[in-house]
Amino acid sequence: MTMDVATFGGGCFWCTEAVFQQLRGVKSVEPGYSGGQIANPRSEQVAEGDTGHAEVVRVCFDNEVISYRALLEILFAIHDPTTLNRQGSDIGTQYRSVIFTHSAGQDEVARKVMQEIACVWDAPVVTELGSAPEFYAAEDYHQNYYKLNGHHNYCAMVVAPKVQVAREYVSQKIRGQNVEARGNYSTSQNMMTRYS
Repeated sequence: MTMDVATFGGGCFWCTEAVFQQLRGVKSVEPGYSGGQIANPRSEQVAEGDTGHAEVVRVCFDNEVISYRALLEILFAIHDPTTLNRQGSDIGTQYRSVIFTHSAGQDEVARKVMQEIACVWDAPVVTELGSAPEFYAAEDYHQNYYKLNGHHNYCAMVVAPKVQVAREYVSQKIRGQNVEARGNYSTSQNMMTRYS
């Protein structure tokens, strides 16, 4: 087992956390804040947009089971990388599309995937790419949010559809279909835990 860490954001971290928690090879997913100017930011400060932090997830994964590239492909399947500081009705710099890399190898893979993704979208990709800055874990009430609050309206209307998009994307990849990582809100009964 070779453990690695990935950090990225694609809108509200409740969504990205829920998606990546379901993947085989992912050992842990922790929502938090990164890329800002102050230490130990709190949710209220980040929401005001004055700290510069993005809502991100830190994903610990076994790269012998799931690759960094696969994680990035799924990230791009569940969010729109062409909208600056926004995902759907979630608006603000904290919701920006961002990839924070932990090595030169991750940076190289991320650049390649972003080039490929740019060919899929009609608008320019605005995903921020940079070396991983300090990560600050989000408050306890943000941890495992979808698992604990799946009945809430936001989870039903926003998080659940992204989980379904990821399932469909992964199931198509398993079947060997040529799919584009482009937020296609279709559904599938196939479980993501089969993806490797």
